[in-house]
Amino acid sequence: MEQILTIAGSDSGGGAGIQADIKAISANGGFAMSVITSVTAQNTVAVTDAYDLPIPLIEAQLDAVFSDFDVAGVKTGMLSSSSIVETVARKLKTYNPEVIVVDPVMISKSKFPLLKAEAIDSLKKSIIPLATLLTPNIYEAELLADKEIQTIDDAKSAAKTISELGCEAVLVKGGHLDIENAIDVLFWEGEWTYFEAERIETKNTHGTGCTYASAIATHLAGGKSLDEAIDASKRYITDAIKHAIDIGNGNGPTHHFYFMKPPIV
Repeated sequence: MEQILTIAGSDSGGGAGIQADIKAISANGGFAMSVITSVTAQNTVAVTDAYDLPIPLIEAQLDAVFSDFDVAGVKTGMLSSSSIVETVARKLKTYNPEVIVVDPVMISKSKFPLLKAEAIDSLKKSIIPLATLLTPNIYEAELLADKEIQTIDDAKSAAKTISELGCEAVLVKGGHLDIENAIDVLFWEGEWTYFEAERIETKNTHGTGCTYASAIATHLAGGKSLDEAIDASKRYITDAIKHAIDIGNGNGPTHHFYFMKPPIV
């Protein structure tokens, strides 16, 4: 069983962040470990507050994991400040894991900023060049590429521009595009590949980005090629959305373990 580390913020509602990452890694066959960077107060409706953990504690968590476990892959999520970004980047350079999937978390569905404006440059210069794969949504890709994205061709152009920041590959997720199906665009080794799935009509999509990136990291660490890992994860997240859980008063979470039968009672 491959050991996968998620470095991200905690979601008290359990649908996104560290909690979603751990579920997704487990559901896709990995053993999940975590380094918590920030604690958020959130539910299905909104993020209402956030607190960044002290840098020495983040460093201690990273050292504890890497000094004891055989980390086959890393997924990063919420890295809210320049100091956190720089700390994580420095430790990743030191420990040099083979697989690093970066989900450039910037803002919540309720528009709460999860990445401070001053940290965007740090993310571009320090974390993105380390990435095996970067997985921005449309909003994040627009910020990183400084381009408006309304079509698949726009997404292709943005992916190519973002790749110039130094990452090995870029997957621009098309869930927010106004097109019939959900199409993600991968730019890798000078080529574009498309991953298409039916669009599920539901409001319950909380944590999809975290879940998708964590699944990809798990499959990459398990030996799949990049396109194979994305394809498997695309099918997984589509089914997790299809079976999303309608709880709370806002956007409910995806169902990470939709394939498991309920217990006998």
